[in-house]
Amino acid sequence: MVQSRDLAVRFEAYADWRRRLSTAISSLHEWLAEQDLADAQVDLKVQQLLERLHQDKLVVAFVAEFSRGKSELINAMFFGEFGQRLLPSSAGRTTMCPTELLYDASRAPSIRLLPIETRLRDATVSEFKNYPDEWLTLPLDLASAERMSEALSRVSEVKTVPVELARRYGLFDDQDELVASLDRGDDGSIDVPCWRHAVINFPHPLLQQGLVILDTPGLNAIGTEPELTLSHLPAAHAVLFILAADAGVTKTDLEVWNDHLAGDDQTARAGRMVILNKIDGLWDELRATSEVNAEIDRQVAKTAQMLDVPVSQVYAVSAQKALVAKVNGDDALLSRSRLPLLEAALSMKLIPAKRDIVGAATKGDVREVVAGVRTILRQRAAGIDEQLGELTALRGKNQDVVQHMMDRVKEEKVVFERGLARYTALRNVFTEQTTKLLDYLGLEALKLNAGRTRRAIEGSLFTKGVRGAMGDFFGNIRDDIDKSSQQAGEIQEMMRAMYARFAREHNVDLYEPPPFSVLKYRKEIDRLERAYNQHFNTLWNMASKAKFALMRRFFETVATRVKHVYDIANRDVEAWLKAVMSPLETQVREHHLQLRRRLDSVKRIHAAGDELEERIVELEQQAESLRLQIRGLDAEVAAIDDIVAQPALPLAANA
Repeated sequence: MVQSRDLAVRFEAYADWRRRLSTAISSLHEWLAEQDLADAQVDLKVQQLLERLHQDKLVVAFVAEFSRGKSELINAMFFGEFGQRLLPSSAGRTTMCPTELLYDASRAPSIRLLPIETRLRDATVSEFKNYPDEWLTLPLDLASAERMSEALSRVSEVKTVPVELARRYGLFDDQDELVASLDRGDDGSIDVPCWRHAVINFPHPLLQQGLVILDTPGLNAIGTEPELTLSHLPAAHAVLFILAADAGVTKTDLEVWNDHLAGDDQTARAGRMVILNKIDGLWDELRATSEVNAEIDRQVAKTAQMLDVPVSQVYAVSAQKALVAKVNGDDALLSRSRLPLLEAALSMKLIPAKRDIVGAATKGDVREVVAGVRTILRQRAAGIDEQLGELTALRGKNQDVVQHMMDRVKEEKVVFERGLARYTALRNVFTEQTTKLLDYLGLEALKLNAGRTRRAIEGSLFTKGVRGAMGDFFGNIRDDIDKSSQQAGEIQEMMRAMYARFAREHNVDLYEPPPFSVLKYRKEIDRLERAYNQHFNTLWNMASKAKFALMRRFFETVATRVKHVYDIANRDVEAWLKAVMSPLETQVREHHLQLRRRLDSVKRIHAAGDELEERIVELEQQAESLRLQIRGLDAEVAAIDDIVAQPALPLAANA
């Protein structure tokens, strides 16, 4: 039996691997700087790579309807060592708003709560995160589990408001109570959550290593907070969908699964784990253990069939008994709770998969950084070899031959300087083409597109008008992306021709400028449109007074996500443009340097014939230094490759 600590150990091992990878990349960067091989582009790429590794997160989302034991499962998996429940867990609904558990070292341990009143404004939760004054921030007393638990219980607070206000919040309408579990008073008032979103900043060892836990309060919150549907859940590396073992898959459970979690591809489903909680409700001292286990296995098989997932992705557990077992140090009860099997699955599947993705991406980024450096070293080596060949051939020759060689180098310099005029003209055209490309992905055009769509939605009373407005919105975005792809293709072709001409005229390595792919932006836009269409009918079928508030909020979330896509695209375009132009700038600079060195060398030999042998020795020493640099670069890259390739922590180490 894998001990429950295996998840923590493996995650700590993953974080340590990530740190060693960062150290090796920093070592490469320092070596490049010492060897005078780093430039502004290399510095930027390394900085971005290290920042991505530092900010790397592993997001695990917990999704369930109320009373499924979701908060208790989080307590059992991550907070058992505190000797009591930290997250509120009792009969009925305890998590009233989406809650993130993470650790940000720049902030004191705290719980931040975003008031429900912010739903009356169009801004998304992500936007509100930029404004601390919008949140209620409460400190967490790490010295007292009781006081911490008291502070964390604030996520379950509700308030009584008039139905009309609840309707404006998008939490109630006359046909369908989106917050169906809340009480409605005799005076027509209704209880609603006090908070729209909560962020718990807590220095748990796993959270410190980059784990982020997303606790969602079920179908109602998912339906009324579009960011969960469009951003948070799709971004999660694993989604744990919790059901009650005694009830199995209920109608509302099935709605949550089909509408928000099932996914339309195998990759999405692979990251889904279904948890049948509360199996202790099936324990019966009057029945044989084998009978009880058979019944649990039947529930697992039936659940897998209903949700169309492999049986291997369904786990039966008792979160409550697991928490009790961890608090009391009862290994037998912990084993019977089956929680260690779930923790082992997370540690054996989720973490290695994440590590493979990060490792492959890091190797690719390092290769990209090193490629330009290798080009410079090859050009320098080729220049030295050419000079050595020329000077070696001068041994025993008269001054006329030296003069002829000097004239030839001068001629090459004149030809090169004529080429510089073409290079300057190319830079001007490149700048014009770049401006055009960035205009297609400009935020101003997106803002105008979103404004038109917003006005069209607000002015439409019928489904056709809203669908048409949204269709135009996504259509205009795709048109911009397609135009940017075409423009990038033209820039690439222009640069390919320039590189080919430069290589042919100056006998240097031919550089193939990389293409710019817009596939990931198209896919994200397609995903957003599918999500919108999937939820459109549900939104439209709401009563007229409530639908516009939620429609507007859903659109604002879509617009925010599209802006995020544009922001990423703009950063990617700028990085690509540098990758396309920088090698040519380097080639021009290096070739000019080599020509000047050749001319200086021949001039010196022409002025004093006895310097020939000295110059040959100098060049041979430079050639050896270059060979050492190349071996040093290979060693730095190999060190990074070795860390990426190191096997993950073996299971036996924690068994």
